Amino acid sequence: MSERDRTTPMVVRAVVVTFNSEDLIGDFLESFAGLDSEGVDLQLVVVDNASIDETLAIVRDQAPWAEIVPLAENRGYSAGINAGAAVRGEWDALVVLNDDIRLRPDCLSILSDSIRGDGVGIVVPKLIDGQGALLQSLRREPTLGTVYAEAFLGGARAARLGWSETIAEPARYDTMQDITWASGCAWMIDAETWRRVGAWDESFFLYAEDLDYALRARDAGVVMRYVPQAEAVHLVGPSQRNPRLWSMSIWNRFRLYRRRHGGVRSMLFHFGLVCNEAIRWFSSNRIHRAGLAALLSEDARPVEVRGR
Repeated sequence: MSERDRTTPMVVRAVVVTFNSEDLIGDFLESFAGLDSEGVDLQLVVVDNASIDETLAIVRDQAPWAEIVPLAENRGYSAGINAGAAVRGEWDALVVLNDDIRLRPDCLSILSDSIRGDGVGIVVPKLIDGQGALLQSLRREPTLGTVYAEAFLGGARAARLGWSETIAEPARYDTMQDITWASGCAWMIDAETWRRVGAWDESFFLYAEDLDYALRARDAGVVMRYVPQAEAVHLVGPSQRNPRLWSMSIWNRFRLYRRRHGGVRSMLFHFGLVCNEAIRWFSSNRIHRAGLAALLSEDARPVEVRGR
């Protein structure tokens, strides 16, 4: 990405995607109002996926200055991001946010400084949970090796050995570095990257859309950088407790791998996912039963989800 004049304020558009978020959006707006905007011309766009609760009423009351984009139906996370990016007006960087993200006061200022030049097109912060513990948000590209290691060793053991898609080495989270991808709940994307890579893929209603965008950005020569000096709290959604969401996550992982690899490798990847879900079936865990059904039964494959 081109070098910018650091003396000129960067126009940063933050897009938060909501769906029945009345329990989350108030605290989000409060934290957003407390951000350090030095050197940043900060905008907020709230894209709502047809909430039927008080989400929009809370936004109008607490943040009357925010731009609201009410969608007629729940079109998913990618569609929400795209709708927010398309709001009239130019911006230098787009920040995509989950409604359960709470940015530290200096987070956007640090990220905006980190994205100015050096070929860096996407920057991401360190994530911690609501109790202050580090969240392992950095990822490797999925491979046949990672999927089988996770299936037969378990995700936590494979991660400790460095054989998982999840990067677990604590030292990696203390150092600024270029990465393959990271959880898409809090990204800053350079405007030039958006032009080169394009919009987020709305066929991924929820899950794997961040990996897809990161890989397309890499294909376009864009650098993604992890900036640990910038921190955000992620309250963490329910995907690992909700069978419907888990099945969507598993199925979209396979869909994306199949899109980028040949038939034989995709079949092997699919079998690795099946092994992972089948092995954990015996724990009587409902989410893995749903994941296995999505992989094996066309009728059980999720197309979209009404809620998160």
